[in-house]
Amino acid sequence: MQSQAKVRGPVVVAILSIVTLGLYTVYYWYVINRELADYGRARDTDELGTSPGRSLAALVPGVLLIVPAIWTTVTTFKRVQAAQRLDGRSPIDGWLGLVLYVCVWPAYFGYLQSGLNSVWAAGGAAADPLPATA
Repeated sequence: MQSQAKVRGPVVVAILSIVTLGLYTVYYWYVINRELADYGRARDTDELGTSPGRSLAALVPGVLLIVPAIWTTVTTFKRVQAAQRLDGRSPIDGWLGLVLYVCVWPAYFGYLQSGLNSVWAAGGAAADPLPATA
């Protein structure tokens, strides 16, 4: 099932990750990985991921083992950078992403969303005929 990517407010994403005690983060993680995978399929590449469920599983139960959660965090960030490159944009800074993740994790999600927004708002998602989601 394909979906249309959604432009979200980076500040809203950061605030919701705090206010909901991380529950929004679980939903958000699945949705952005699904959007990236759909965009990758529309662009005929698997560079943007293929299994949002696997990314979510690495984050949620994987956090108990630490390594899977870190792995999915890094790979999702790289997928956002790849989507930006596919769209002809300069990718978000990985070092800044690392600092935000370590020091102010809600800001990391906002920064990640700002990178996605640069693709989605520029018509990256709109250029592909994907049905909308709720």
